[in-house]
Amino acid sequence: MVAFVTHSEQETVELGQKMGKLLNAGDIVLLYGGLGAGKTVLTRGIALGLGARDMVTSPTYTLMHRYEGKVPVYHFDLYRLSGPDEVLDLGYEEFFYGDGVSIVEWPERLEYLCPEEYVRVEIEIAGEGKREITVDAVGDRYLRFEKELKGI
Repeated sequence: MVAFVTHSEQETVELGQKMGKLLNAGDIVLLYGGLGAGKTVLTRGIALGLGARDMVTSPTYTLMHRYEGKVPVYHFDLYRLSGPDEVLDLGYEEFFYGDGVSIVEWPERLEYLCPEEYVRVEIEIAGEGKREITVDAVGDRYLRFEKELKGI
């Protein structure tokens, strides 16, 4: 596990950029945190780190946005879904196990569909603009990512 504290939205974006530069096609990032914690802000940084130039916005009403970078970035927001059956209807497997990086807000909705290996990110509000962010490799695939992240 690696822990970070950011003190502004810009610092959260910068952390995301560093994370994005370490991700590869087929990687999955699950973002946990309450409303307003900064999940979309961190996603904006990750997408920038992966070379995406479009402005990342919350996909709450469309469920998934695709951004072009060095690999496609698939940004899911499952907040409005009631459970995994609705995730199945999205055809999520095509994205999760495909050619891009998948970033999922509200992954609690995945339940039994949760991948076996992923990067787990928890974001907590720790004050005005301040966020405590923990990143944990779940599965051997992401041990390299976690080790490299510790070095930044």
